[in-house]
Amino acid sequence: MEQKEIALSMEHITIEFPGVKALDDVSVSFRRGKVTALMGENGAGKSTLMKILIGLYRANEGEIFINGEKAEIHSLTDSQRYGIAMIHQELNPVLMMTVAENIFLGREITNGLFMNYAEQNRQAQKLLENMDIYINPRRKMKELSVAQMQMIEIVKAVSFDASIIIMDEPTSAISDHEVEELFRVINDLKDQGKTIIYISHKMDEIFQISDDIIVLRDGKFICQDRAEDLTEEDLIQAMVGRSVEDIYPKLETTLGDVFLEVKNLSLGRKFHDISFQVRRGEILGIAGLMGAGRTELVEAIFGVTPYETGEVFVEGKPVHIRSERDAIRLKIALVTEDRKAKGLNLGDSVKNNISIVQLKDFCTGGVFLQLNRERKEAQEQAEHFKVKAPSINVKANSLSGGNQQKVVLAKWMLGDPELIIFDEPTRGIDVGSKAEIHLMMSQLAQQGKAVIMISSEMPEVIGMSDRVIVLHEGEMTGEVMRDDISQEKLMRLAIGK
Repeated sequence: MEQKEIALSMEHITIEFPGVKALDDVSVSFRRGKVTALMGENGAGKSTLMKILIGLYRANEGEIFINGEKAEIHSLTDSQRYGIAMIHQELNPVLMMTVAENIFLGREITNGLFMNYAEQNRQAQKLLENMDIYINPRRKMKELSVAQMQMIEIVKAVSFDASIIIMDEPTSAISDHEVEELFRVINDLKDQGKTIIYISHKMDEIFQISDDIIVLRDGKFICQDRAEDLTEEDLIQAMVGRSVEDIYPKLETTLGDVFLEVKNLSLGRKFHDISFQVRRGEILGIAGLMGAGRTELVEAIFGVTPYETGEVFVEGKPVHIRSERDAIRLKIALVTEDRKAKGLNLGDSVKNNISIVQLKDFCTGGVFLQLNRERKEAQEQAEHFKVKAPSINVKANSLSGGNQQKVVLAKWMLGDPELIIFDEPTRGIDVGSKAEIHLMMSQLAQQGKAVIMISSEMPEVIGMSDRVIVLHEGEMTGEVMRDDISQEKLMRLAIGK
């Protein structure tokens, strides 16, 4: 890589926290006008490296060079002065303020002592139009979608005249169409000579948007290559030291009796006339594009939004599931798509999150909580699911995404369900944690549990399912057995062909 190409280099970066060397002699560089993907499992050191770059952390050793000149970055103000901006995964806009007010927050345009709203709106409009983003600068942020809020954050970075823009998991909560729009904006920034550092766990988009890929593992530099010279297999091997087959471990199981059968299930315009079975020892995949009705279907089975017509049978007996309580009583569990909003109480402890569903079982006389028993069983569950946490008393929001998902699993498995429904079980978690979650799913099936898995990731559907049903616009378009599953076949069914 020629020196004149390099916009940013970080050389021999080392940082230690009490008892932990978070980064160990890491040297990386980023080309001007290119997208560099920064890859690695949670705990690999990606966020720590970026926090050093933007001045939140100070390295024990190492140097930063921007355009070949040494940079002294000890604060956010310093990083902004050097033209560095970071768009965080957890967006934090001021919702009651306008788009223009958010873009110029802290740098308001004034006439003397008074705000010049007209000029601020005009400049915001110009910035938006220059990036072909058509959002009224007078709109309140609370009226925007997550994807639109991300676009405003990018515009804000450009308004600082940032030449190096860090994007942390920018597509974790947006649709495929919105991803396309984001990629268009990123390509425009590349054309302007901006350097983009892109952090994501999504393999497909990494190869779609990246020019270069850097991999960290356990705080150490592993490799830096052109994206075109790497395969997904190479990338996974570099990130976790395991082959792609290890990411989708399928254990030998014996199919048992049908546990759940649904016949002609319908709910308004959400889904219509859906019929299928799932057996003990089986992982049934549910595939389809966003809006196909997959989540609505399993939420109806779980009683979140009860179905309107149709029949449900559990172990051959007709049942009426009108609430989540009904489903839990029938030994059905739902690991929701949005673990942060629906699966966990992030502000509460790991212990309380694990015990919450079965809390009544820890009460004597329905009144007195057996604290020691609750703590003991929560601890056992946390250990069984390999939750990485200093203790079960820490808050759930302090854990990584993969460990939060393990807490959700521990919560449901405490009640020993017979059917576990996973809705996007590995969304937003690193490859290593994905492998652990997949192994747990296979183990549940091997134990004779029935498993339903919704996933938007084709490799996950193909790698983990014994059988797949496909939905399109609320209707079931086909069923494919494991030996016959292919990405092309599933995609044809998903688009209704």
